Amino acid sequence: MVARINKGHSLSRSLNYNELKLKQEKAELILAENYAKDMELLTFYDKLYRLTHKAELNERVKANSVHLSLNFDPKESLNKEKLREIAQSYMEKIGFGRQPYLVYRHLDAGHPHVHILTTNIEADGKRIDMHNIGKNQSEKARKEVEKEFNLISPESKRLEQKLQQKLGLKQSNEYQIKPVYVQKVQYGKSETKRAIQNVVEHVMNNYKYTSLPEYNAVLKLYNVFADRGVKESLMYKNNGLTYRVLDEKGNKIGTPIKASEFYNKPTLKNLELKFTQNEGLRLQHAQRLRAQIDWAICQEKSLHNLSDQLRKEGIVVIARQNPEGRIYGMTYVDHTTKCVFNGSDLGKQYSAKAILERCEVKENMFNQEMKQEYSQIPSQKEPTQQKEHQNDQEKELNQELFQERGRITLLDELLRVERNYETPPWELRQKKRLRLRQKPSW
Repeated sequence: MVARINKGHSLSRSLNYNELKLKQEKAELILAENYAKDMELLTFYDKLYRLTHKAELNERVKANSVHLSLNFDPKESLNKEKLREIAQSYMEKIGFGRQPYLVYRHLDAGHPHVHILTTNIEADGKRIDMHNIGKNQSEKARKEVEKEFNLISPESKRLEQKLQQKLGLKQSNEYQIKPVYVQKVQYGKSETKRAIQNVVEHVMNNYKYTSLPEYNAVLKLYNVFADRGVKESLMYKNNGLTYRVLDEKGNKIGTPIKASEFYNKPTLKNLELKFTQNEGLRLQHAQRLRAQIDWAICQEKSLHNLSDQLRKEGIVVIARQNPEGRIYGMTYVDHTTKCVFNGSDLGKQYSAKAILERCEVKENMFNQEMKQEYSQIPSQKEPTQQKEHQNDQEKELNQELFQERGRITLLDELLRVERNYETPPWELRQKKRLRLRQKPSW
């Protein structure tokens, strides 16, 4: 059993979270302890008023919401009656036995677990001390509850895995990795830890990435995210790493799982070793990706169809956007060669800015030719014949370039020599002599 305790400032927010699960039929209320009414007769406001009335007895305490979760091994078969007894025993042992609390059995994950909502303000207005409650009272209570109800403990699970690794035995079916069946993780459809482990094992050992963002670019395709936390957090400073499940919109859901808890140890330290190894392994596949991108730009006339064209070749384009929707970076995931590249790593002409410019240039050329073909009234605004002659030359040149790009092949694109009309560098320019003015003789 694993117990997690979270303190908060809003009882209504925690209650709404569980009640929403109840409304969606993803949870059920199995116990309402120390309430005046029976559990079946309680309304939403009855549940909330009992907790807020307690919290109002001591308004100096701001963090008066306590939200706990008790998580059990997937092998455990626990009915509602046994879950009630476990919750009552645990709450009594950590000092919340006389507090009003609600126990919800959640059904949206692959492992059995319950959520408990209560407050830390007692009937006399005193505050229950929660300093180091997880390390002291909760840890002691957890071990006692495991012995009392004969539950599987995390320590025994880790010891079993270590013995299997030392003896060279195969992992049990629960932890066996099957890369063939790797698919997107859907929260609640399978056991979260096992599903994340399958994805991480497949991506970590098969793809070639050189940074954590590139590693995450592949994981996000499977609804998994490796999270270091914010820069000010203790986890970030200690080079910690957790893995999260993402929903279809890319939002984090579920409980984070430490990287050290997975048997293959996908920690940041081990990933950094992979970054160094993959730096040289992916170089031989860079030219193929450049050629496919060039060919796709030649075939497609807009940026919208570029992604679809590359997807046919097994390449996924991930555009990174700021909150305003502006694209500032591109990452390419080549599933054929199992390589991940940032656009700038392939060269300046494959960065996000360059790709946008190249697609816009091609689109402008296409639009310009269509306008020339269907225009019937010539322009009368040019003041001189010289400008009209220059304009005609530019139109002919644009038409030739457009026709040439329409017939271009991949080999021609790779062997094409681009003309450079830039001004010569400063060192090659002829220096002008400065003429000194002579002072007048008078």
